[in-house]
Amino acid sequence: MHTFRDGTTLILWECDALIQGEPNVSESSVLLAVSLSFVQLLFALIVAALGGYGAYRLFSHLTKGMDEAAELRKGNVAVGIVVMSVMVAMGIVLQAGISGISSGIDYALRVGLMTPMGLISIGVAFLQFIVGAVLAVVSVLFSFTVFNRLTREVEEFDEVAKGNIAIALLMAGIAIMTALLVQAGISGITQALF
Repeated sequence: MHTFRDGTTLILWECDALIQGEPNVSESSVLLAVSLSFVQLLFALIVAALGGYGAYRLFSHLTKGMDEAAELRKGNVAVGIVVMSVMVAMGIVLQAGISGISSGIDYALRVGLMTPMGLISIGVAFLQFIVGAVLAVVSVLFSFTVFNRLTREVEEFDEVAKGNIAIALLMAGIAIMTALLVQAGISGITQALF
């Protein structure tokens, strides 16, 4: 059996077992697995919408004194690049958390959704997601703050407000690099747990 990180392992296994007439697999168990997959998809869509908004608010927090909406309406590409990079960074880290939820639900379905182990695995998966979301915000804030203090000769956010695309690309790289490293840590937690 091939294991996918998006929670489809059990669905494929149960569909195959149902087709082959396995005695312990019923149509209702396949329907439950498919239904939970749609719930996971809905959760991911909600996280995407809230994550995008959260990333925009995070950028606003980082750039006190800048009217981001006005800069974007003026066509300030540098501001757009940094906002986009913060959104991508949040998405990268949150994706690892969503994968953890999928793994937790997959494990819960294997051991019994309403059993103590099943409920614990779902609870741990959601806790991991919350930790991942917090780490996404904290890591981007931390990396921008540290970088800004290390490069005192350049005031990055002032340069971005002026439309400096080179600085915007540098900041985008920092945000995305940080997210990739944090995501690796969260993925490691998921693999250790499930």
